[in-house]
Amino acid sequence: MRAVIQRVSRASVAVDGSLIAKIGEGILLLLGIENSDTREDIEWLSRKVANLRIFNDKDGVMNTSLLDSNGEAIVVSQFTLHAATKKGNRPSYIKAAKPDIAIPLYEQFITQLEKDLGKRIGTGVFGADMKVDLLNDGPVTIIVDTKNKE
Repeated sequence: MRAVIQRVSRASVAVDGSLIAKIGEGILLLLGIENSDTREDIEWLSRKVANLRIFNDKDGVMNTSLLDSNGEAIVVSQFTLHAATKKGNRPSYIKAAKPDIAIPLYEQFITQLEKDLGKRIGTGVFGADMKVDLLNDGPVTIIVDTKNKE
């Protein structure tokens, strides 16, 4: 799994002009799933996201996690995070999982993150043409890959 985690002041997701998720301070997580992803990837990434210390403490130092700050979250599926661009100019998405594999893993990740945070989170709609709006706070943007544990 590959995730782009953005600390936000606000974020929202709309599909066909309808708002489906909206948060204040927290994170917007773009999630790319590949064929080799497993339950272990889900659990590792969810724990990492919940405990990643990217929010400011009372002294203005990034020393507080999403869990500690009681922040909100939106998770949006994004297969393009697995784009291979080595050859030519047209990205290849061969590593991105097809919907029959990706949808259950996406749903399991959402369930796991909700469990780890102890609250409901917002989501996108898998495979939909979404309009994602955000105000990146910082900006703080972190890329995490479960295969490289970075």
